[in-house]
Amino acid sequence: MDQFSLKDRVALVTGGNGGIGLGIAKGLAQAGANIAVVGRNADKNRAAVAELQAMGVKSCAIEADVADEAACRKAITDGAEQLGRLDILVNNAGISSSQRPEDTSVEFFRQVIETNLTSVFVACQAALPLMKAAGGGKIINLGSLYSNFAAAYTAPYGSSKGAVVQLTKSLAIAWARFNIQVNALLPGWIETDMTHDVRGNLAGFDAAVVARTPARRWGRPEDFHGPAVFLASAASDFVTGATLLVDGGYSVTG
Repeated sequence: MDQFSLKDRVALVTGGNGGIGLGIAKGLAQAGANIAVVGRNADKNRAAVAELQAMGVKSCAIEADVADEAACRKAITDGAEQLGRLDILVNNAGISSSQRPEDTSVEFFRQVIETNLTSVFVACQAALPLMKAAGGGKIINLGSLYSNFAAAYTAPYGSSKGAVVQLTKSLAIAWARFNIQVNALLPGWIETDMTHDVRGNLAGFDAAVVARTPARRWGRPEDFHGPAVFLASAASDFVTGATLLVDGGYSVTG
């Protein structure tokens, strides 16, 4: 359907060189979007660009740490400059936490907040004039199950991801008049490098996730193709300030 087409659109995905970010980038590329990926690892950036270009779209990579405000702003403008415009921003870059709060340093707490939350705000600010110039745009922020849930070992991460949802709602209200829709995807337990250690090293965890998930499996990066295309396309023009869970039903089971 034409309303799901992203032909001639430009999307920038932070943390787009692997995991969920690359999964989203591939989904947007399948719908026709040209893709800029932002990541810290140059080798992973090159590999991601090669995969995306093999899909027949234009792609480029910007090596940057989004926790650095100046580097984050420059990455957004550089991506738009290299590909001609900016229509879609996906704020996916993030780091996790796995310490109890009493064992968490203030320095690490700040690091998580800067990477997972402040960078989203900075990237959105940098994208605003570019999207206004394009006549509108789509912003997709990545929250988490822990935007809604809590765990003893996720205080910094959960705090950042809960705040991402509130930031998403605030931006959606502020920027609707510019024809910019701002929404959030909330991943559940997904097979990525970030979840590899906990899945393999915490006894019984893998089985517990599968048992609670009605879909009876972990999610995969490709499970984000459809949700991302929906939120990035004209199909969601009257959807803003919303959160979409991508968790196989995990969050609605008792």
